[in-house]
Amino acid sequence: MTNASVRPEGLSAYVAVTAAYWAFMLTDGALRMLVLLHFHTLGFAPVQLAYLFVLYEVAGMVTNLCAGWIAARFGLTPTLYAGLGIQILALIALAQLDTNWAIGLSVVYVMIVQGASGIAKDLAKMSSKSAVKLLAPSEGNGLFRWVALLTGSKNAVKGFGFLLGAALLATFGFSSAVLGMAAILAVILVAVLIAMPPGLPKGRKGAKFSEVFSKSANINWLSVARVFLFGARDVWFVVGIPIYFFAVLSDGSEAGNRAAFFIIGTFMAVWVILYGFVQASAPRLLRAAKRPESDLIKAARKWAWLLTVVPAALTAAALVSEEPQLWLTIILISGLFVFGAIFAINSALHSYLILAFTQAERVTMDVGFYYMANAGGRLLGTVLSGLTYQLGGLPLMLGTATAMVTAAAIVTGFLREE
Repeated sequence: MTNASVRPEGLSAYVAVTAAYWAFMLTDGALRMLVLLHFHTLGFAPVQLAYLFVLYEVAGMVTNLCAGWIAARFGLTPTLYAGLGIQILALIALAQLDTNWAIGLSVVYVMIVQGASGIAKDLAKMSSKSAVKLLAPSEGNGLFRWVALLTGSKNAVKGFGFLLGAALLATFGFSSAVLGMAAILAVILVAVLIAMPPGLPKGRKGAKFSEVFSKSANINWLSVARVFLFGARDVWFVVGIPIYFFAVLSDGSEAGNRAAFFIIGTFMAVWVILYGFVQASAPRLLRAAKRPESDLIKAARKWAWLLTVVPAALTAAALVSEEPQLWLTIILISGLFVFGAIFAINSALHSYLILAFTQAERVTMDVGFYYMANAGGRLLGTVLSGLTYQLGGLPLMLGTATAMVTAAAIVTGFLREE
């Protein structure tokens, strides 16, 4: 059960958790952009680029399944610290990559390092999201407000990370940029270790791993919907759209590549920042403080169907265009920003509902199970992003996103008031 009022130590713990999560997501966004653009310039095909992120998402699925039990058993702060520490080690390892290695060896090495980063990211995410359930006030729809603020601000910070990664790559090169981020994150980890106040649970020795699997129909349906929702985003976000924009913007020269890096990084950053801003504003936009849970479940169904319109329209535009063309690029940018705004409302509703459906004694396990589904959706979207773009270009990629959003809307219809 969440607190009826916020204790000072609870608020301090929330601030410390949020700060640690911000720091992590800044480096996570920067690392994704660094890896994508660096290896694209080395000649990696879209499918090979997708492979670089596959183990990241697989590791995320396994981590979320296990981390919920680990946190229930040992507490939330150890999993948060472990996430930050593993990310530092992953960044140091990635800086050791040698461009003289064969492509196959480079792919395997980066996949393994990205897998470690995936473990780190989902340890930090599960810890932070679970902490909100335990620390948020119950009055005035405090749970929705706190989770929307954490998630929305995190995505805005990650957006700055995309821009940071592109800028660091163009300015300092790959290895220097990665080592610099590792040093900054190490300083932040030490600061969080010193500043973290009491207020988070220490765990319970009797927690069983079998408890991870939820018996709640709502949590299970919401997890399935999450698979398709985030798969629909990542099917264009991870590989296809950045590579399409690079083809449109770069003339093949070193200066042209640097300019393309900045423009692509800026687009990805602005998209995620605006997505985070809308997500943080979702409680106010939906007037959540004045609406019961049943209304918010109905809102989740409505917004899921509304989201299907955008990728369907973009698919139609791509089908009638001989890509790449300037008018199509303008339509894509505009349409993807609209997609991001509606997607943010959907994601905010999901993030609130998973915490509303769970109970305090099961929060880490249900959140871990739910974000395992989230990682599964990202994995599916990542693989399909490179595959569909390479096989059918924009039309097949965007059509796949449309199908996945439609599946998410259908599954959301099975949610019921508890």
